[in-house]
Amino acid sequence: MLLSPAAAQAIDVHGERRAAVLAPLYRDEAGDLHAVFTRRRHDLRSHPGEISFPGGRQDAGEDLRDTALREACEEIGLPRDAVTVAGCLPPTPTVVTSYAIYPYVGAIDAGLAWVIQESEVADVLELRLRDVRDGYGRRRLARRGVPFKTDTYAVGEHVIWGATARIVRHLLERTGSLL
Repeated sequence: MLLSPAAAQAIDVHGERRAAVLAPLYRDEAGDLHAVFTRRRHDLRSHPGEISFPGGRQDAGEDLRDTALREACEEIGLPRDAVTVAGCLPPTPTVVTSYAIYPYVGAIDAGLAWVIQESEVADVLELRLRDVRDGYGRRRLARRGVPFKTDTYAVGEHVIWGATARIVRHLLERTGSLL
């Protein structure tokens, strides 16, 4: 079950700054549930090449729901009125950048055309959630030369890890019966 925005914001999560992401979901013609992710450009200073949901930092005076919708529109051209926000997932902290990320889940139509913000986004990935779930594993990765073992979700050459993997775990817990 998804959380209400108020319930999600009432959860205490470590993070000096607030951010919001949108997990856009749709069903394809076969009835399979898909999630839309972005792969960040490899030349970015922050989180280069990582897979994430569209999102970003909350602007002053902005509601977190509006942050998620604004960022999805800016990053992948997803019009706000094309999203039906269904609810929230529990917030998750980032370890290195000290963000508290508030994930919103939204239903969209299949077959939307993406307009990529080329300064930040390399690709839009539409991944079947069953494949994401089946790609779960613990994997040894290295960040800035430091090896560590972490939860990951791999679909082909795409590896989801970090805060996005924690968000995906919450998403799969709540959508498992729909897959």
